[in-house]
Amino acid sequence: MTTPTEGLLPILLEQDIVLARQQVRKLTQELKFSLVDQTKMITAASELARNTLIYGGGGAMEWQIVSAGVRTGLRLAFVDQGPGIPDMDLALKDGWTSGKGMGMGLSGSKRLVNEFDIVSAVGQGTRVTVTRWK
Repeated sequence: MTTPTEGLLPILLEQDIVLARQQVRKLTQELKFSLVDQTKMITAASELARNTLIYGGGGAMEWQIVSAGVRTGLRLAFVDQGPGIPDMDLALKDGWTSGKGMGMGLSGSKRLVNEFDIVSAVGQGTRVTVTRWK
């Protein structure tokens, strides 16, 4: 059986954060990421899935196995139709939180991956895309 190269996982309940972590663990193992890189990607996915649920009101994790030349990687996109982020600079600052968290979700996730992109519009939602290369 061939592993699909992309997929979608809804993030609507607390349990879906666990399922997202498990999916990312499975994919990083199949891609033969080092244990350190697996842990970094799983941690980033967990943080971003939690943000999608708590701040975005739920959404989805899209995943895709990507390649560029000889490199292979895993790209995750966390998408919601929530309230959006009114001040992106502030949201990406270590220690800032709009809720009860530690304020490490976005900035911490950014440090754990090779590529990080965020697009958000107030009243329309947020899309955070992260990629980790093997």
